[in-house]
Amino acid sequence: MVGTHMAFRLVELYTDQETFGLMGKEHALVISNHRSDIDWLVGWVIAQRVGCLGSTIALAKKSLSYLPVLGWSMWFSGYISLERSWAKDENTLKSGFQQLNDFHQPFWLAVFVEGTRFTHTKLLAAQEYATSAGLPIPRNVLIPRTKGFVAAVSHLRSFVPAIYNITFAIPKDKPRPTLLRMLRGCSSVVHVRVERRLMQELPEDESGIAQWCKDVFVVKDTLLEQHLVTGTFGDQECQDIGRPKKSLLVVICWSCFLFFSAIKFFEWCPFSWGGVVFCAVFLVFVLVLMQILIVFSKSEKSIAPKVPPRNTLEENLLPA
Repeated sequence: MVGTHMAFRLVELYTDQETFGLMGKEHALVISNHRSDIDWLVGWVIAQRVGCLGSTIALAKKSLSYLPVLGWSMWFSGYISLERSWAKDENTLKSGFQQLNDFHQPFWLAVFVEGTRFTHTKLLAAQEYATSAGLPIPRNVLIPRTKGFVAAVSHLRSFVPAIYNITFAIPKDKPRPTLLRMLRGCSSVVHVRVERRLMQELPEDESGIAQWCKDVFVVKDTLLEQHLVTGTFGDQECQDIGRPKKSLLVVICWSCFLFFSAIKFFEWCPFSWGGVVFCAVFLVFVLVLMQILIVFSKSEKSIAPKVPPRNTLEENLLPA
C-alpha cells in the first residue's frame, strides 16, 4: 500500500452519504469506465480506505496473470482470468461466480465493461461504429461490451444486493496518472463518482440487462462532458476518505520486519564476490521486470481495435 499513498495524494470521492456508509459493508458488483493505465490502483485505494481491499477481485485477461509482480498478485488474490473467447470463458465465469456465493466477507467484483482502456484512437473506432449502428455517439467513453456484465448480473443477483456504477475522471489541468509517475513518486489527482443501484431494479431478461448497461454509459458520457467544464461532480457530495491509521501501522510493521530480515540475512550470509554478483543480478532482474510492467501498462502499447461488425461487438469482455 506504500505505492498507493505515493501515487495518489488526492483521490476525491463523490457519492451520497448513504452509499458511502454502505461501501465495504456489502457485496457489490462494480462497473466503471477505464480512463487511465492505473484505474485498478485507484480502485484499490478506495477499497482500502473503506476496508474491503482484501476481498476485491475483478474479471481480467488471463495473460495478465503472467505479468511480473502485479499479475502474480492478481492470480493469488483469486481474480477470474478469462481468454476473451466466450466459448472458453463461459464455464470459467460460472465457476468463479459460484465460488463467490460462499464468500463470507463483503466483496467487490469489478468489471471494466468497455473492454479496453480509453485512448483517442479507440474512441474514434467506437464513434465510427456508433455512427454505422445508429447508436448515441460517445465522446468520453467507449461502447460497453455487455456479455460479461450480463453473465455477472444473472449469476450474482440472488446474493449481491447492489451495483456500484463508478465514473473515473481526471481534471483537465492535472497530469494523466501513469505507472511510471507512481514509481517516480509523483502525485496524481483523480475524481471518482460512485452511484449505488439496487440489483433488483435491473431487468430480468438478458437483453434488458445489456440495454441497462448501455444506458448507464450514455449517462456516464454526459457526466464526463460536464466534468470537463466544471472540474467536479457537483451532483454528489465529496466524501472524506482520509488515510486510515491501521494501514500506516501495517506499512511500518512490514518495513521494520523486512529491514530486520535483511540485516539478519547479511549477518548469516558470509561476504563473497559470488554473493555480490548474485545480489547484483537479482537487482537487475527486478529492474527488468518492472520495466516490462511499465511498458505493458501503457495505453499506447495496446492494440487499437478495428471497427467490429455488429454480431462480434460483444465478444471481447475485458481490459487490454
